[in-house]
Amino acid sequence: LLPAASRAAVVGARVLAARPSAANSATLRAAAVRRDGAHRARLFCASAAVKEPEVAAKAGTDAPTPTLAWKAAIDFKRIKENPDAIQANANKRAAPCDVAKVVSTYDRYQALNRQCDEIREKRNANAKSMKGKMEADVRAALVEEGKALKDQLAAIEGDLNALEVELQVEGQKIPNDTHPDVPIGGEEMAVLRREVGAKRDFSFEVANHVDIGERLGMFDFGTGSKVCGSRFVYLTGAGAMLELALINWAMQKVVSKGFKPMVVPDLVRQTTMEKCGFQPRAENTQVYNIESSELCLAGTAEILLGGVYMDEVVDEKQLPIKMAAFSHCFRTEAGAAGASTRGMYRLHQFSKVEMFVVSTPEQSDELHDELIGIEEEMYRELGFHFKVLDMSSEDLGAPAYRKFDIEAWMPALERYGEISSASNCTDYQARRLNIKYRPNAVDGKKQPLAHCHTLNATACAVPRMIITILENFQNEDGSVNVPEPLQPFMGGLKVLTPEIVAEAK
Repeated sequence: LLPAASRAAVVGARVLAARPSAANSATLRAAAVRRDGAHRARLFCASAAVKEPEVAAKAGTDAPTPTLAWKAAIDFKRIKENPDAIQANANKRAAPCDVAKVVSTYDRYQALNRQCDEIREKRNANAKSMKGKMEADVRAALVEEGKALKDQLAAIEGDLNALEVELQVEGQKIPNDTHPDVPIGGEEMAVLRREVGAKRDFSFEVANHVDIGERLGMFDFGTGSKVCGSRFVYLTGAGAMLELALINWAMQKVVSKGFKPMVVPDLVRQTTMEKCGFQPRAENTQVYNIESSELCLAGTAEILLGGVYMDEVVDEKQLPIKMAAFSHCFRTEAGAAGASTRGMYRLHQFSKVEMFVVSTPEQSDELHDELIGIEEEMYRELGFHFKVLDMSSEDLGAPAYRKFDIEAWMPALERYGEISSASNCTDYQARRLNIKYRPNAVDGKKQPLAHCHTLNATACAVPRMIITILENFQNEDGSVNVPEPLQPFMGGLKVLTPEIVAEAK
């Protein structure tokens, strides 16, 4: 999930068509937020090669020979065999790639690689022919032939290396395949899977979460702005307690579902982020880079959890591997503007509990349903009114094969806001992270290694959860009811009132 890439409710065209045409100003505002959120989601979550992969120069040369910092295990043979289908898939996702160029580059690479192999065979034959006694002039001729072959091979290998760089740059622009049930088009084409609960009918004027929180002494945006800048907040008193309650409740829930709990670092290598399908170096990136360092601040624990099994081989019997992490998330929010940026909705730093799964290809579709089921169960328990959406092809980014979003009703904002997401990335990330598994033996025979599938889902994005709680469970006297599942983590507190907050101070 990219909580920063917010969207209001997006219901498929078929669902929208069934609605009355009285699309008022609230609907128009929601559409604007969706467009803004989708644009920034694609900026943050796209192919690493939209900007070329980092290239390292070999020392001691005037004209550096480019070498890739890392390589994705792209199935170029499959691309060559299915160019039209793969280009059509990319077009459905609005992914800027040129499959024909990839195929042409792959053909040139293969042809040049065969030339290299032929020259290497000649060098080997030349070296063998120099063994034993022979006339001086014969040996001299063989030596000259060997030097010529060496120079010829070096020249071709330089061209081959440059072609490999081009092949990776262009190949990494190709997005993942798309599930056949994914609706095609922009966000407005997302399809409603189910709706849970109903909008609360208030008998008083609804206050927004900022006013509620400040009245209850939960937020201090002034200090956040003074100390850190805009879009930072100090959570104080009941605000701090509510964040901790949400985190502990969420972790307890996912652990009960078989996930291994983790607390992960806030910093991550840029290359690890790229391998997960994010763009730390792109223009208007959502990523904070650390100057004079290869590190950046992680925008989601998905990246850190994805890296756990990077460059490793696991046995099939170990799969699926389920992990869940609490982390701080950092977003530049480049391009964000409008009313949706006020308060807690779009912060530069926030806390989140993320789920991540490594599986076999056969397990991933069922696990995707399991992840969205866990999210739905959690938000039902809290009493939220929300919608579950099957997101459209243009909203998948590069890694996701299919993505479900959950959007909760936020009364003061007069729209639905994204609170979680669940994505099946199939082998897209695993081919970049080099995560493989060894299938179980068949008739006692070892099976070849295969790439795993990866999935990710949000258990609890704290700021959006706080907004949903404050706006939906507010009372006319300014108090807020604490959802029952959170009460044990709030010291048994059932209602937040100005009086209780004042006593706590």
